[in-house]
Formats: sequence, C-alpha cells, structure tokens
Amino acid sequence: MKLYDYILSPSCYKVRLMAAILGIKLEIRSVDFHPGAEHRGPELLALNPAGSIPILEDGDLVLTESSAMLAYLAASGAPEWLGQGSPQETARVQQWLSFSHRLTANLGSARLHEMLLRPGDIKALQAQGIAALRELEAGLFEQGERGMRFLAASRPTIADIACFPYVALAPDGGITLDPYPSIRLWMRAIRSLPGFIEMPGIHRLHELKPDPHPAGET
Repeated sequence: MKLYDYILSPSCYKVRLMAAILGIKLEIRSVDFHPGAEHRGPELLALNPAGSIPILEDGDLVLTESSAMLAYLAASGAPEWLGQGSPQETARVQQWLSFSHRLTANLGSARLHEMLLRPGDIKALQAQGIAALRELEAGLFEQGERGMRFLAASRPTIADIACFPYVALAPDGGITLDPYPSIRLWMRAIRSLPGFIEMPGIHRLHELKPDPHPAGET
C-alpha cells in the first residue's frame, strides 16, 4: 500500500497510526503540501480531483477519504477495529466517524489559521472547536459511566483513531485541553496502545501534570 503523506497533516497521521498499530507496512510518498502545494499539481489531481491528502493506493484501489482508509486497513488486518459488537456499538462507531469530520472542519481549520496563516474567522473556529470538545467530553464521560474507556466500546475502534489527532493538536489552534479530564484520560489510553507512533506535536510521553479524573472523582 502506498500513502501519499504530509508529516504535519493530522489526517495523514491517523492513517499512519492505524497502520502502525495493526502492523501493516505502508510505502510512504511524501507530498510537498506546504509551501509547494504539490497536492494541487497534475500528478496528484489525477488521483484525487478534490486536491486533498491523504491518498491511499493499493493496486487498482485509490482511497481519498481518511475514514475509508481506516476502515480498509482494519478490514485488511484486524476487523475487530470496525466494531464487531451490538447494533448500538456499530452505530456509535459510525456516529463518531462522522463527528471526526467536524473536528477537521473546526479544530483543524483553527490549527491551519494559527500555523500556516490560512484565512478564516479564528474566533468562530475556536468557538466551534470548543463546542465539539464539550460534546466529545460528554460522550467519553458517559462511556466511562458504562465502564468503557473508548468512544464506541470497551476496546478501541477506528472511531478513536479518526478523532484522536485533531483533538490532541487542538492547542496548536489556541484551544486548551485542560478543562476536559475525560478527553485527556482517553488520549492517554490511545497513547498507551501497542504500536502507537508519534507525529510532531503528539508525543508518547504524557504531560507533566497530575493524572486527570472525570468530574466527580477524587
């Protein structure tokens, strides 16, 4: 499998992370996203007319949506990551996959504004990002009440990998994660998974802060 990749892209990172956890080897084709805008050049537009990355090639198959790539990797190497449980679990996986696109739109756009000076209403993007984080915090807290550490189940699924990068990088867009103990516990659980790999800004070592606890715990 060949991944057209930009090292600082959270969407590319989630595909690299999923492959690393599953032990699937990827051929990495680095893309000069910034400042070269290679993703909008003729070679990559022929693969993905939308002009975005990542792009995953496997033989005749070309995937241009990161959620589809996560599903393909899981189906190829570890189908339990797709959510092999009840209809409720399957629905939760799909709901959080959809939610991950909102994180890209608000937390991701805030990060691009702050790091690459992309145009945008930063105050509005940050407000939308904070609203999304509050929703995620509530969902994880409810899962904790059910005795589950992850978004859709007691074990990680592709939904967790889809949501993790943009949440972990929220501070790059000027949004602190300090008010969200359930999110921080969840991030620690993901960082602890066998095969976890880093990207710039997302480190294996935990922050030098006291362990977070969900509201109501001491």
